[in-house]
Amino acid sequence: MIDKQTLLSLRGQELTDRNGDKIGKVAEVYLDQETDKPEWALVKRGMFGSGSTFVPLAGATEEAGQLRVDFDKDQVKDAPGFDADRELSQDDEAQLYSHYGIDYGEQRSDSGLPEGGMSDSSRGGMGGDVSGSETDDAMTRSEEELRVGSTQREAGRARLRKHVVTEQVQQTVPVQREEVRIEREPITDANVDQAGDGPAISEEEHEVTLMQEEVVTEKRAVPKERVRLSKDTVTEDVEVSEE
Repeated sequence: MIDKQTLLSLRGQELTDRNGDKIGKVAEVYLDQETDKPEWALVKRGMFGSGSTFVPLAGATEEAGQLRVDFDKDQVKDAPGFDADRELSQDDEAQLYSHYGIDYGEQRSDSGLPEGGMSDSSRGGMGGDVSGSETDDAMTRSEEELRVGSTQREAGRARLRKHVVTEQVQQTVPVQREEVRIEREPITDANVDQAGDGPAISEEEHEVTLMQEEVVTEKRAVPKERVRLSKDTVTEDVEVSEE
């Protein structure tokens, strides 16, 4: 038999059957009124702990913080259900012992339940005290207080990088060119001397060089601006909800 303090410390832990299958959570441990030894475990079953079952602690063991009883999960599941907030009658106890295959007559000795069954104060029922006979008639009620602070963590990194972007530029540029134009000047008294200078009839050739402008492009890198990384601290309100 596991000692009482170990059993009491397992309240709220998982209860497993003889094969290690989980049955539920240990809600309470019930003590013998006369011997003060653990006799029953009240197990809450179901997703929300809606069902409760009494399981004998005879042959129970503790493994890795879990309580293991010497019964099958299905046997515990099919056990008679009783209201945990009232005292178990002898008929209730007899039904439980019969279901688990334990002789009820033997369990009424000093090693089991007393003749009158378990009282609320001895078996840890409603208003019961299962912490031992050395405690007084008061208990300490505690509540959790929420302390909210802040801590810093790395949220990300920013990196400044530049890359080359090529774009097409279209621009209209005016260009000039020279063209040949023939000017005819009639002979007058003013230019007759120049016109008669030279042979009267001869061949002659004149040449004029024509010029034109061509578009010339030149690219050069020009600094436009300086860019740097900086960071600011932004404060925002965050709502915290905690039980």
